[in-house]
Amino acid sequence: MLELMTCAEMAAADGRTIAGGTPGIVLMERAGQAVAERVLAGVAGPQRIAVLCGPGNNGGDGFVVARLLAAAGHDVAVHALVPPDRLTGDAAEAARGWQGEVLPLAGWRADGVDIIVDAIFGAGLARDIAAPLDAVIAAVNAASAQVVAVDVPSGIDGDTGTVRGCAVRADETVTFARRKPGHLLLPGREHCGRVHVADIGIADATVAALDVRTAANAPGLWRDKLPRPDAAGHKYKRGHLVVASGGPARTGAARLAARAGLRAGAGLVTVASPPAAVAINAGHLTAIMVRAVDGAEQLADLLTDARFSALVLGPALGIGEETRRMVEVAAAARRHLVLDADALTSFSNNLAGLWQVVTSAAPAGVVLTPHEGEFARLFGEPGGVAQARSKLERARAAAAASGAVVVLKGPDTVIAAPDGRAAINENAPPWLATAGTGDVLAGIIGGLMAQEMPTFVAACAGVWMHGAAAAAFGPGLIAEDLPEMLPQVWRTLLD
Repeated sequence: MLELMTCAEMAAADGRTIAGGTPGIVLMERAGQAVAERVLAGVAGPQRIAVLCGPGNNGGDGFVVARLLAAAGHDVAVHALVPPDRLTGDAAEAARGWQGEVLPLAGWRADGVDIIVDAIFGAGLARDIAAPLDAVIAAVNAASAQVVAVDVPSGIDGDTGTVRGCAVRADETVTFARRKPGHLLLPGREHCGRVHVADIGIADATVAALDVRTAANAPGLWRDKLPRPDAAGHKYKRGHLVVASGGPARTGAARLAARAGLRAGAGLVTVASPPAAVAINAGHLTAIMVRAVDGAEQLADLLTDARFSALVLGPALGIGEETRRMVEVAAAARRHLVLDADALTSFSNNLAGLWQVVTSAAPAGVVLTPHEGEFARLFGEPGGVAQARSKLERARAAAAASGAVVVLKGPDTVIAAPDGRAAINENAPPWLATAGTGDVLAGIIGGLMAQEMPTFVAACAGVWMHGAAAAAFGPGLIAEDLPEMLPQVWRTLLD
């Protein structure tokens, strides 16, 4: 269940399920049952439980939860934003099933409460939370009680992961059918705690019919496209990756990318080095070859050899006209390209030039790997791509605007394709935030592309493998450690 459903897609799935003969109240009962079971799974003995209910279907779920927890012998108090007689539809029917008192939500305090069920607002919250509800959210977050959120923590936008004014910080969140983008995008992810997906009877075929275009990045998305060595293979069949190096004082980034490309499975890797840096690079490299390549003209000569199948351009390469020309030469040679760091900055405020590069490279694939600063320099024109309302939408719009696969990096990296597909990564540990790890990521993606792995899935796989390698190493990681963990990652993927 890798699909991530937007609020609109989830509403459509609900609607189709109801139209197919499952009453809405049945879906609500199943949702409430799933939340109640999650609460009961973590308790021993009677608990004091506060269920906080909002004015819509999320609140209706809360009334079901309250009824079931009370029936299980717990001391349950319901605090509602609006009186039950103001509820409508399925939420009103669910409220009628609650036989206890309904207290006002305004002014609620968590004194003596063991567990809080947050059923105030769901994923589709369309406005910022303000007074007096902000005080209720603050009281939830200040409480020592266990907090279980229904669908998403109240205040989190399910589509974007943004905080709408303020938001509950939950220990656990129970959502339904599929996760939402806001469960993975920051800061929403940090508010959700452990996320559990409950089956409430929305069929996989119903989800499939919606043509959901966003997914969680995980091996199930791309494992079947991974390059796999075979007994009849040879090194050239596994591709030859070229990584362009900077000058004598700027060689380390290219070597990091090259080592990662080799560990990612490329049959051969060559560092294309300025003549003055050849000895430095050669002194640090063994399995990786070094070729003297002085700028765009000599890169063009190198690429007359068709066996060079992919290039990584940008890590510490230098910013300016010569780097732009090298990128243009590589694109004109129709090689798979990963453009990172200085290659991206060399096209700052020149989206038209970048589009031309991507167009020239077709049908070979191009992957852009910007961090937020590089992204702003590439796509930051007023009213443009960088102003989209979420990281997911920004990456998707950038892919459409550039024609390339865009890897918008961060702890919640988004990978987006020009055709609208997108994946959100969630396996990156915090110790990846150290110098050089982005160069390694570019090399991993380049190594996969050198082996003819399709561009979008190569980018997705590279991002996930990067995170998995970091997680396998643990705290204390430096960039040089990452390529050496890739064999362990490969074993988990190819078993």
